[in-house]
Amino acid sequence: MERDSMEYDVVVVGAGPAGLSAAIRLRQLAEESGKDISVCVLEKGSEVGAHILSGAVLEPRALAELFPDWKERGAPLNTPATEDRFLFLHRSGAVRLPTPPQMKNHGNFIISLGNLCRWLAEQAEAAGVEIYPGFPAAEILHGDDGRVTGIATAPMGIGRDGEPTANFQPGIELHARQTIFAEGCRGSLAKSLFSTFALRDGVEPQTYGIGIKELWEIDPARHHPGRVVHTIGWPLDKSTYGGSFLYHLEDNQVATGFVIGLDYDNPHLSPFEEFQRFKTHPAIRPTFEGGRRVSYGARAINEGGFQSIPKLTFPGGLLAGCSAGFLNVPKIKGTHTAMKSGMLAAEAVFSAITGEDEVTEAVAYGEALRSSWVWKELRGVRNIRPAFRWGLWAGLAHAAIDTYLFRGRAPWTMRHHEDHTRLKEASKAPRINYPKPDGIVSFDRLSSVHISNTNHEENQPSHLTLGDDRVPISVNLERYDAPEQRYCPAGVYEILRDADGGNPTLQINAQNCVHCKTCDIKDPTQNINWVTPEGGGGPNYPNM
Repeated sequence: MERDSMEYDVVVVGAGPAGLSAAIRLRQLAEESGKDISVCVLEKGSEVGAHILSGAVLEPRALAELFPDWKERGAPLNTPATEDRFLFLHRSGAVRLPTPPQMKNHGNFIISLGNLCRWLAEQAEAAGVEIYPGFPAAEILHGDDGRVTGIATAPMGIGRDGEPTANFQPGIELHARQTIFAEGCRGSLAKSLFSTFALRDGVEPQTYGIGIKELWEIDPARHHPGRVVHTIGWPLDKSTYGGSFLYHLEDNQVATGFVIGLDYDNPHLSPFEEFQRFKTHPAIRPTFEGGRRVSYGARAINEGGFQSIPKLTFPGGLLAGCSAGFLNVPKIKGTHTAMKSGMLAAEAVFSAITGEDEVTEAVAYGEALRSSWVWKELRGVRNIRPAFRWGLWAGLAHAAIDTYLFRGRAPWTMRHHEDHTRLKEASKAPRINYPKPDGIVSFDRLSSVHISNTNHEENQPSHLTLGDDRVPISVNLERYDAPEQRYCPAGVYEILRDADGGNPTLQINAQNCVHCKTCDIKDPTQNINWVTPEGGGGPNYPNM
């Protein structure tokens, strides 16, 4: 079947903070100038916000620039941050540390980022933006000259055998004068763009963490609206980068989570189990006793920072938000920088398509970003995260020197390494004995995936593909004891054996996937490739 096509001035891929901010700003500029432009946003989740997951404490700077009247408009910023706590955990207790300046949250808000995106989508549609949830962008369209000319959505109704079913519908081509890619961290189309246009040449590799989150309703007596708690230390060893958060929202809710840098070297480590173990600590457990888990999810996050920002523009399009990687790691915040990048992208695209001579590549975007507060903010903290490769204590000491002595202006920029290269062989790393979940504050993977509301059409090709079917056994199992069984927070990867323990095979339970993309990042041979599944598949996060 031929694919239908639709024409827009601008197509935005991804209805996250960056994509929606870009779409809104485009329509604001059109309204201000009297030059009407058509803007479309595609979102792979079943609804806007379904796949959005973040802590989240929001610095409202970019939101106030986009909507100075955000309070009057009813933006869902309901809980001002009122108290910061920074704890070092050891096995049996906790020591309160001074809160680093980047982690102080006066003037910020504890929010559901999914709900903020739902609100932004309402503002976008009111401004004339067309939003299509449940339609993942699966293919980049190119003109004869190589420039990006839009995207095509994934077809529907392809069976597990790769053949069209009776419900088959071809994808739709969306042609655009400019395409803004705001897919979020480790976007599948952005990966292609990096290669096609050599966007990562001359910059450091992107590095990542995995963030695992739960939303709880807790005993009102233990609820402190506005309290922000971060921890480092136990249960991680001193060589593994990571830490936790507890954010007290409104309505007796607490968002809690654990972030682990994906440069960890022990293949026996399980980020999911570390998170469950963390909640059993005597300084943490009382918060959750007598409470109820509401939701669960996981997401990879960018940690490379300033030195990992790629070239942002190419003929016909550009990268915004976490597709490019604007997270401020020491702040543990990226929404404000993502939104600002989307706004700057919109301004550059608007100028490119409405000027006297249409510009193919919106290079003004990169120039504007380098002149913005985003660039200054990220440059000032560029050396903090990479110093933790030396371990917790050396990393903390370096962070203090960089912050208080050099004030972010050290005359050097530290380098990164790719996360998938860091694993030791299993025989050279200590095994970790994780306790069984107690069903009170700690839980297993499958019950957790259940409350993520994850669903995929079962009769479809797996969206987790292998470059070589032999590698999971001959390399991953043989050398690393199949680490995909542990770094996946959703039980997607299983090693099955015969009754006598022989003939190991890898089973991929793609229907469990919460779209965190950790496997795409951490697989030691880069043999696993994550692509978009059929439209609307994946988690459906409420209030996350």
